[in-house]
Amino acid sequence: MAATKSTTLTLRIDPDVKEALRTAAEQEHRSITNMVEVLIREYCGRNEIDIQKTKTNEK
Repeated sequence: MAATKSTTLTLRIDPDVKEALRTAAEQEHRSITNMVEVLIREYCGRNEIDIQKTKTNEK
């Protein structure tokens, strides 16, 4: 995972979904932001969706 983040994502979700996300993040000892990234990466992996690296994310 990239050490620094370079973009912002703002979204609205149902309060019950946010609470479930908060609970999941807490159980995994993660921040909500990190939990969202983990869930997206897991979804992409299961569905064979490639996450392209940009020049700012390459090492």
